[in-house]
Amino acid sequence: MIRKKWNRDWIMSKPGENPMMAAVMGLQADMEKLTLPHDAMIHEHRTQNTKNKHQTGFYPGGCYTYTKVFEAPQEWSEKMIYIAFEGVYENARVYINGDYAGGCPNGYREFLLCANDFLNYGTDNTVTVIANNSAEENSRWYSGSGIYRDVCIYVANQVHVKADSLRIRTPEVESDLASVEVDMHLTNKGISKRKTKVVITLQNPKGEEAAAVNLPVTVFGGAEEHLRTRIQIENPDLWSCETPALYSCTVKVMENEECLDETTEQFGIRKISLSAKKGFRINGKEVNLRGACIHHDNGVIGAVTLERAEERRVQQLKAAGFNCLRSSHHPMSRAMLKACDREGMLVLDELSDFWTRSKNNNDYADKFPDYWAQDAEAMIAKDYNHPSVIMYISGNEIQEAATAKGAQLNRLITEKIHELDDSRYVTVAINGLLSCMDHMGEIMCDITGMTMEEMMQMQGQTSQTPKSDAGADAANGSTDLMKGPLADAFAANHIVTELLDEFASVTDLVGYNYLTARHEMEHELFPHRVILGTETLPSDLVRLWKIVKNNSHVIGDMTWTGYDYIGEAGAGCFYYDGRQGFMPNWPISLSGMGDIDLIGRRRPISYYREIVFGLRKEPYIAVERVNHYGEKPTISAWSWKDELESWTWKGYEGKGAVINVYSDADEVELYQNGISLGRKPAGEEHDFYASFETPYQPGILKAVNYRAGVEAEKMTLKTANTAAELSVEADRTVLKADGADLSYLMISVKDENGTCNMQEVKEVTVTVTGAGTLQGMGSADPETDNYYDNTTWKLYDGYVLAVVRAGFEPGEIHVMVSTEGGRKNEIILIAEK
Repeated sequence: MIRKKWNRDWIMSKPGENPMMAAVMGLQADMEKLTLPHDAMIHEHRTQNTKNKHQTGFYPGGCYTYTKVFEAPQEWSEKMIYIAFEGVYENARVYINGDYAGGCPNGYREFLLCANDFLNYGTDNTVTVIANNSAEENSRWYSGSGIYRDVCIYVANQVHVKADSLRIRTPEVESDLASVEVDMHLTNKGISKRKTKVVITLQNPKGEEAAAVNLPVTVFGGAEEHLRTRIQIENPDLWSCETPALYSCTVKVMENEECLDETTEQFGIRKISLSAKKGFRINGKEVNLRGACIHHDNGVIGAVTLERAEERRVQQLKAAGFNCLRSSHHPMSRAMLKACDREGMLVLDELSDFWTRSKNNNDYADKFPDYWAQDAEAMIAKDYNHPSVIMYISGNEIQEAATAKGAQLNRLITEKIHELDDSRYVTVAINGLLSCMDHMGEIMCDITGMTMEEMMQMQGQTSQTPKSDAGADAANGSTDLMKGPLADAFAANHIVTELLDEFASVTDLVGYNYLTARHEMEHELFPHRVILGTETLPSDLVRLWKIVKNNSHVIGDMTWTGYDYIGEAGAGCFYYDGRQGFMPNWPISLSGMGDIDLIGRRRPISYYREIVFGLRKEPYIAVERVNHYGEKPTISAWSWKDELESWTWKGYEGKGAVINVYSDADEVELYQNGISLGRKPAGEEHDFYASFETPYQPGILKAVNYRAGVEAEKMTLKTANTAAELSVEADRTVLKADGADLSYLMISVKDENGTCNMQEVKEVTVTVTGAGTLQGMGSADPETDNYYDNTTWKLYDGYVLAVVRAGFEPGEIHVMVSTEGGRKNEIILIAEK
């Protein structure tokens, strides 16, 4: 069946707390005509008093109704009509002409409805979707609301390939020959048998026919036939991160000369393997996972899932050195999976953030026991043909991991996933601290060698000398179990090992969140076990990557996080006023974490990570914020350094500046205005960086690498001149007039040499006219009280982003950008059919 987007001409309304009474009383809610996907939450009024508080960035939930009036032609009465919803947050209920047609409680799961029983043919029909996200405190992050992913429609003959049943795998792969297994379900909704021929054609990445087979199939009335065949491809183009070659498989169901149905799926030819001895391999080559966890929102446009938005994030993360993404903590969108296939980005797709124990008052844990099997089926049906998907994660930081029942449920879920897809691996992300919380007193006593009474007496005291650094931390009342000696002692503790052993033994490999000290010791305890750092701290980067490089059983590291996101507000922010992270610090709405900020600009840690990964040879200069020189911020374990790639600090002349030079070279030398500030050791033995301190003076910083005493790579950082111009850089100037394509416009103030003045805080206004609209606008400022649907924003760290969305009609899109002081810049984009 051909999957066609069905996103045009929807109407959204917010009926209030009691939609039934609103209907009875004839009350009219505000209505908005729109094109899906649509995130209703990003347009809500943020308030300090919302129950969600910082978890969703102070955005409230709500109940939203989406309606679409459409004609069902008379010829549809002989067809099968299906409607597919890729994501509705949440508790979706769908009505067709007033009758309940189906729904889905999970806000991240796809679901498919057959519409035939509800349609009136030859006239108008109405589909109504209620997305009920009014039960606040149901998410630990920004969830978005409403129909935030595509809606698609299938119009099929009575004999057709069942939706999402065409599945392609490559069980045998060699350089000169590959076997492609094509599997599908052919269904007949009529009452008479039909003698058909199924024509399967495989096309190579160039669009040329690579192989074809014809299968005669008689499909009996009201029956379903399961077809499976193997096709050989000689000298295949193999899919990998470096060469993401994509084939296509087209299936036509023929009856005599008539084509009853046609469907096409893309796939990649690749073989994956996993062992403690040889690690993770693709096509026989070992691949260390340079991974990033990501949330599902798309920054200033909220949770709207548009193909270009997902593609842009994947491309940016790949360019920053990552080769693997973990979808945290729910199944990834189809749009992002397609982008990962094209870009050569590996994927760990995740089922859920919880199983039977809630992490929030109204989260999905109350429904998970009844729906997890359906959720797993939907996730795997979506993922099956994507070569980028190498692994499923059954759950994140499951609190029942240290119980026998938790291990039993882990076995059930793991076996279900293997039953649905035995070509990929299954893991689970274990957080030892959350799992072992009920045994914390016992564990801490074991670490310190004290009794519980002694522990209580010693808290806050320093008179007794404990047995270890970890014991000192514990005895002195330290609760930092995320990093440092105490965290390592906890992770390596034998009681923790015993508590987690049954749960960890279930899956193909073990994923550990913030348990770095276990990664190497696991090989001694369980020599056949494979380990993945499923969630790790940025500050632990150097140690983690050294472990990955030196241990084949440790296959990679997934940092938290690759991209900043809305919600978990302020968790990674730097506080200079005594506030703490992970607290409701109004009006902070962003996490403040991520190698890439909310608008898509790489932070200094991103370049540092690239150097640690061995992907960058040039040094990188980062300057800690001079306006906070000498101040000690309050930070969380997820924070790195409060620094910028900027040497423009007007008004701070003579004030101290800390300059970090990241480098894999033996030594680095830093020059300020041609004068050497000294040469210092760098490289892996010195955590890949050297720090310098000097009074700030405008001019030029230059960092120079030295390898074996010989001058090598360089980087310079210049102060921006006063004379400046308004810079507007569009990532694309030609868009598809499909109602969904996007252009991202990065706006800044630069001098005549192209140096951005990151101190600029001027307001920027964007006006869009013509064949497009402004989808969203904003900066990376975590503490703004502005809204992403406003057209005026202040520059933050020198930049603001505007996102323009094409309409359905071709033509010019005029984007006028203006700032305080009268600067203007117009960009013309073209929308083409």
